[in-house]
Amino acid sequence: MDQKRVAELIRELLIEIGEDPNREGLIRTPERVAKSYEFLTSGCKTSVHEITSGAIFEQDTNNMIVLRDIEVYSLCEHHMLPFFGRCHIGYVSKKKVLGVSKLARIVDCYARRLQIQERLTQQIARAIMDTLHAEGVGVVMECQHLCMMMRGVQKQNSLMNTSSVLGSFHDSVATRNEFLALISKRRVNDG
Repeated sequence: MDQKRVAELIRELLIEIGEDPNREGLIRTPERVAKSYEFLTSGCKTSVHEITSGAIFEQDTNNMIVLRDIEVYSLCEHHMLPFFGRCHIGYVSKKKVLGVSKLARIVDCYARRLQIQERLTQQIARAIMDTLHAEGVGVVMECQHLCMMMRGVQKQNSLMNTSSVLGSFHDSVATRNEFLALISKRRVNDG
């Protein structure tokens, strides 16, 4: 990304909306916004292969592995406003496990792009399935969307839930229900 060019465009945007880009509070805003967008869209330059390289471990196990409450922050591709919430991932291993932090990094890889929650959920599930050749994968995401909260319908308490289930999570009601029960349990420190 050409940060200088993006900063120029932000400066032009400030003028178009009636702001003075030379006033004290806005003098460095174009550069700050350019850096911010570079970070918030950095997932476009990241590959799951890079993230998982060296972090896939042979393990003689066929268990369900669940990581809950992964914070997720993304930008809605329709309004370029944030949506944020939590992502829950489960998979049934087939002799391979992934380093736990890599699950969160996969979430970030896809979230740091202009996105819609529905596609984001599906991309995360597919990436884990393809990387591990797992027996099954389930991903549930719960997010609030600022495009609904601070503009448009202005619904402050709306929460969007999406899920993607592949393999045994799709084919087996028992597997899917086990995953849903595990992600709905209270956290240890919640009481």
